[in-house]
Amino acid sequence: MAKFVIAGRADCPYYAKTELLADYLQKNLPDFQIYKITQHPDVWEEWLKDVCEKNKWNHKKSPIIWRELLDRGGKGLLLGGYNEFLEHAQLYYDVTSNMMTELMMVIAHENLEAHIEKELEKETQKDLISPLQVWITSATSPACYNLLPILTSGEVFGMQTEISLTLFDKEQSEELLKSLVMETQDLASPVLRRVSSCTTEKYAFHQAHVVIILDDSTEEEVYGLEECLRSKVPLCRLYGNLIEKNAHESVRVIVGGKTFVNLKTVLLMMNAPSIAHNIIAVALGVEGQAKAAIARKLKTTASCIKDVIIWGNISGNNYVDLRKTRVYKYDSAIWGPPEFSRPVLDVIFDSEWVKREFVMTIKSLTSTGKQFGRILASHSIATTLKYWYHGSPPGEIVSLGVLSEGQFGIPEGIVFSMPVKFENGTWVVLTDLPDVEISQQIMTRMTSDLIQEKLVALGDMLTFQPYHSETELSLRDRRLSLASTDDKQEEQSDHQDSIFSDQAPDDEKDAVLSDAEIANMARQDRSRKVGQRNRLRKPS
Repeated sequence: MAKFVIAGRADCPYYAKTELLADYLQKNLPDFQIYKITQHPDVWEEWLKDVCEKNKWNHKKSPIIWRELLDRGGKGLLLGGYNEFLEHAQLYYDVTSNMMTELMMVIAHENLEAHIEKELEKETQKDLISPLQVWITSATSPACYNLLPILTSGEVFGMQTEISLTLFDKEQSEELLKSLVMETQDLASPVLRRVSSCTTEKYAFHQAHVVIILDDSTEEEVYGLEECLRSKVPLCRLYGNLIEKNAHESVRVIVGGKTFVNLKTVLLMMNAPSIAHNIIAVALGVEGQAKAAIARKLKTTASCIKDVIIWGNISGNNYVDLRKTRVYKYDSAIWGPPEFSRPVLDVIFDSEWVKREFVMTIKSLTSTGKQFGRILASHSIATTLKYWYHGSPPGEIVSLGVLSEGQFGIPEGIVFSMPVKFENGTWVVLTDLPDVEISQQIMTRMTSDLIQEKLVALGDMLTFQPYHSETELSLRDRRLSLASTDDKQEEQSDHQDSIFSDQAPDDEKDAVLSDAEIANMARQDRSRKVGQRNRLRKPS
């Protein structure tokens, strides 16, 4: 019995002619069997190369035909291409093909359409049994190393959900990606069906159910804030278009990191409009930092602090709202069952700490990214995903960066962190919370920066102008006035300058310089100039 394997490119006219001739032989010869392998034009060359390397054949064109040895097994015997098969049919079976070129082209086109339709059917069937497709961008970034063990542990999507991980990064990172793939395989996770890497942009996010956007590592030197903002546009445009084109229609995109999180999220939404409602920004990192700072002050654990609300720019100018924050299991004069809690603002008696030190600590951490390491970043992303799929704890407030629709008086069209809850596989903004109104000055400060970031990034504004309240502008004018006065005094004789400096009492200096920052800056400037004069007067 003769069994021939006929493989070819779906749009190849010679494959179409070979296929029809083989069908005729199989129909009319009882001992003649064929097996067809049709490949999409995009993958044909790679497939052919693998087959030839495996069998040590030398063949470059479509189709390729070989004979299987059914009676004894082993490696097949290469027959060749279309011409060799036609000669074989004429010599052994006295059968030939007289198909015209025009008809060959028509059949080849039909073959390609049929192949694409068949592949789509296969993909549909796979979706019924296929694992959850999870893609991670900038996979060689430090946060990914901590994120992978959490995702493969079963804590995020559940032990009953198998996942397929694809690590995506630049082509220069291919070797690092291969190493990371092997390490992930070594975890031997029961929920991990498959892990692979990808460096080809056109294949990115194929049928992705979850896309995790991590901080991108740029090798280009950026000189200013405006240039840095504009540098985010090309990558977000690329990712957005690829997600829109390749990802599953129900894909969920989560943006994490410590730089321009809100901006990257809104840029992705602009370039992937059909799934914009499923793109969110992670704010749990800042929320965790605030909880830890409060826990240290109260000498308790951060897990006992609940309902901290982060408003505004996740990685920039935000407002940490403690008006709804409560502390559980707190060691104080009032005790209760595990579900008993007390308002944090009633427990912290040092109001100055809340207004000054706490605010400055969180502002420093979010504006500089300090202490926002890979552990915190990965845990925040994993927890947000867990809430998205399984719901947040009942009654608990969660902060999340979402596209504003005018809630709480926030301008539309910007991504803004606000209080939400997760339920039934989606999130809901908690617009019914009582007593969460934000002052106009704080709201203007936060929204102004976010609007300007977006305008500068898109090229609609040339320079970024940080928002300054009337109080700050007044203090700045006083600082300039003070600096001018100091310059005039220093132009007088050194002796006179020394007398006035020594006679100025400390309490009067404090009264004039009510803002500590202004006083420090003026004092440092004066010391620097005095030092310069002393060096000039020093004899050689």
